[in-house]
Amino acid sequence: MSFNMKNSNKYVKSFKDLEIYKISRQLAKDIFVLTKNFALEEKYSLVDQIRRSCRSIGAQIAEAWGKRKYINHFISKLTNADAEQLETQHWLEILNECDYLSNEKMNELMKKCESIGKILNTIILKADLFCQKPSNNN
Repeated sequence: MSFNMKNSNKYVKSFKDLEIYKISRQLAKDIFVLTKNFALEEKYSLVDQIRRSCRSIGAQIAEAWGKRKYINHFISKLTNADAEQLETQHWLEILNECDYLSNEKMNELMKKCESIGKILNTIILKADLFCQKPSNNN
């Protein structure tokens, strides 16, 4: 996988290269499109909440990348991203219960959230692969 930097010939040079970042961006786009034509009275409640949480997933991953020098900060930001994907799952269930979202679409988006959660937890467990200090052997 692309996050196993030790055993890979391909090094991730940017958070934009991370598959998890790409998945989180796609989830944010999917939710934006889904909520684009919701009822006006939901614009500042359900729509705002789910858009904020799903957009924050990728933002937290990007911030984590910038904090790789400090493993605890890196893990903290990834934990925040995981919390945001869980919040997004909550809002998806609310949208479904309020008949704004079909069961099929909810399940599709939930699978993306769950996939993000699994990858985040794997990266957290292997954080040392991301946060290794550069060697002095140049």
